Amino acid sequence: MNFLLDKEDKKNEKIKKPDFSTKAGRELLALYLHSKFNQILNYDKNSETPIFKSIHPNFIPKFTKRIINNPEKHFLIGISGESASGKTTICNTIKLAIERLNMPVEILSADNYFKDISALISQYGSFDKLLESGYDVDSPDNFEMDLLFDDLEQLSRGIDVKIPEYLVNGTGIVVPKAIEKKAQKIIVVEGMATMYGRVSELFDVKLYVDIDPEIQERWFLYRAQTSRNQNEENARKQLAYVREASKKYIIPKKGNSDIIINGASSLEYFTQIIDYIFEITNNFSNS
Repeated sequence: MNFLLDKEDKKNEKIKKPDFSTKAGRELLALYLHSKFNQILNYDKNSETPIFKSIHPNFIPKFTKRIINNPEKHFLIGISGESASGKTTICNTIKLAIERLNMPVEILSADNYFKDISALISQYGSFDKLLESGYDVDSPDNFEMDLLFDDLEQLSRGIDVKIPEYLVNGTGIVVPKAIEKKAQKIIVVEGMATMYGRVSELFDVKLYVDIDPEIQERWFLYRAQTSRNQNEENARKQLAYVREASKKYIIPKKGNSDIIINGASSLEYFTQIIDYIFEITNNFSNS
């Protein structure tokens, strides 16, 4: 990818900037981006560790059509995948790269839209015992899907929102309207709920982070023991649960994603791709 960046930097001439306020100008931009995205994909196929596992055949035409017909809408990126697949890390990498390029971005976790289950946890004695009872915490029915849809729709129209906060401490408590989210031009949303129902149709780009089961297990156990104060026995029980939930709710929707990426790919390489996309989308002169 450094080769492509160097090649772009060495160009003596930039393309004359189209008038993006006109449909013709946006059509030119869409055609240009289509060509450059294909260049990125071809380069990635020959890289040592490709990050792109697959691209939906309708994605690029759909993406360019959206640029042409709806330029005012804020840009929503949905990131889903199994637990401990690298979703949060990918989100943070995107955020850091975009902020470094002085572009406005907001990150939102869809897990904050879990329904409050504190009463059930109190009834059963603990979160682990609630899971052992057969309670299906990852079911779409256990998310505030209508609220998530409304909040994302507001953000896409440039309206700030206050979202709930799900406390990741085993209590199952949700604090309403606890976190302020700005309607930045780019909004990245991660979590399994991005795949459910009509919410999934709001996203301009739907990324699925794929991961090898052995790497997933290592990451899951490390996170459980270092940041969630779980012992290995409880962590392994929860891993078995989330894998079963994935088979029911996440993996079947994998094919609905626009792009499937390798969660174990180099983050440095992923950052280089973001840098290159920024470079090509700003390769215009005003004269």
